Amino acid sequence: MKFNVVLDCTPEEARRFLGLPDLVPMQQHVMEALERRMVEAIDGTDTQKLLDQWMPFGTKGLEQWQGLWSQLSQSAMGFPRPPAADERKPKKE
Repeated sequence: MKFNVVLDCTPEEARRFLGLPDLVPMQQHVMEALERRMVEAIDGTDTQKLLDQWMPFGTKGLEQWQGLWSQLSQSAMGFPRPPAADERKPKKE
């Protein structure tokens, strides 16, 4: 024998029926605290400090990063690496 029961109720009514606690006030308090902390963090950020953290070596770091990726791509394709700066100079005999 099979019974199908369909209940049409709101989540709050189902929670009360099952005896579950109402967490809405606690959730609102936590969300307000989280929002307050996020706003304080955004207000306290200095764009120059963020850029210094993200790019500690400035453009020199970007050039090194680009060189790393070009070396990786060349070695992946089987090309020989370009000669280093000291290897390009003609040798004195």
